Amino acid sequence: MEAPASSSVLRLYNTLTKREEEFVSIERGLVKMYTCGPTVYGRPHIGNFSSFLMADLLRRWLEVKGYDVRQVKNITDVGHLVADADQGEDKIQKQAEREHIDPLDVARKYTEEYLVDEARLGIDEPFARPRATETIKEMIAIIQTLLERGHAYETEDGIYFDVHTFPSYGKLSGNTLENLASGSRISIDEKKRHPADFALWKKCVGPNLHHLLRWSFPSGERVSSTGEDAAVGFPGWHIECSAMSRKFLGEHIDIHTGGEDNIFPHHECEIAQSECSCDDVNDRSPFARFWIHRRFIDMGDVKMSKSLGNVLTVPDIVAKGFSPLDLRYYFLSVHYRTNLKFTEKGLEDAKKARRKILEWMGEVDGQIKEEKEDNGDKDDFEFSREFDAAMDSDLNTSAALAVVFAAMNASRSTPNTAHRAYREFIDRVRRTFGCFEPEEEILPPEVNALLIEREAARGEKDFSASDSLRIEIEKHGFTVLDTPNGQKIRRI
Repeated sequence: MEAPASSSVLRLYNTLTKREEEFVSIERGLVKMYTCGPTVYGRPHIGNFSSFLMADLLRRWLEVKGYDVRQVKNITDVGHLVADADQGEDKIQKQAEREHIDPLDVARKYTEEYLVDEARLGIDEPFARPRATETIKEMIAIIQTLLERGHAYETEDGIYFDVHTFPSYGKLSGNTLENLASGSRISIDEKKRHPADFALWKKCVGPNLHHLLRWSFPSGERVSSTGEDAAVGFPGWHIECSAMSRKFLGEHIDIHTGGEDNIFPHHECEIAQSECSCDDVNDRSPFARFWIHRRFIDMGDVKMSKSLGNVLTVPDIVAKGFSPLDLRYYFLSVHYRTNLKFTEKGLEDAKKARRKILEWMGEVDGQIKEEKEDNGDKDDFEFSREFDAAMDSDLNTSAALAVVFAAMNASRSTPNTAHRAYREFIDRVRRTFGCFEPEEEILPPEVNALLIEREAARGEKDFSASDSLRIEIEKHGFTVLDTPNGQKIRRI
């Protein structure tokens, strides 16, 4: 287990061990990385994207250091119940009932919006982007293994994991069975052996009688008929990520990322079911060696969440006159283990700082074009070494950006500076942060508003309204193109 050659050693804070550790991959030069993606029952808000941006930053930095990163990021389109519970309404089905459309149409609609927003934020495409509904048979295979080994049991309403059979339960969150008070983030259910036991599979009986997305157990075939049927059901939320990770990355991975709200119960349960269902029953290797979690984004004194109704989306940010890359810079400028209190002033400051860096990068690019000879030692460049040291210190982005501003001031104040050395440094910064590409068109707020309205019309398949809004946009001097990655706009 060796890392590729690098200027310094990468250390990351591991939620599992509660300390910073030197990162070494299982296979030399390869990092297997799983990122918890969205549950697509609504447009993800910017708080959701903060954890995706953290994962993207980590992936980019690993690639800068020379690793091949195989990142898998899922889409949850079934089984995630309200309040992350084992009982209650499926978030996607609940939204489908509100909109009077099929749950899979809800998932498709909000998946498209999510992918558009990801692209606008400069998030790189993962190695694989599996959907839960496409991985049902793999989930059932794991559940059957857990049943055969005595780690799971069946009740009249589903199949549950028996936490007593996994003595390490609680090692990630600290919520061990001894520490868990009955009813503390876990529901009391007389059918379960222990309140912390969690659902692997829910049968379409009782409260789940009218669940629309259902599959036969154990065949995994989709069932279209509705009504009470104990032979059909749907997966629990936690089993989905274990199955999708294993399908594309194998039984053991290097890094698992997510938001801090995923630590318990979601990631705790993932560990239990993944480690108890390995092919080798004597295998004591951890499911994931490093767990990296993004702290909450706060709106004032409370976290940003749909349930509190205090969310902002990427289109909301654009409508205020900001680039999505301003938001990316804002979130990445603060260390991922710090609670960021989101303010519009903070976003405005981020916008100004990002533009200062962009202007300087443009100056260096122009100076290089005027040079005929290489000048400067690119192999031992002070600012590159300091930047690497900051990023290798648990992704200390604020320190890394301080190095960028120091490099900017030095290059402007010193005559005959080594422009090509600065250029290689700039390329490293650009690749790492993903928000310093040549400036995109900044649109007037009224054009942004029309674009958002048109995007909504397209989502509702109201093509007449969409065409009318295109004409309105053209009156402002812009033309809009429809692409697989969403709307693209340019000046006429």
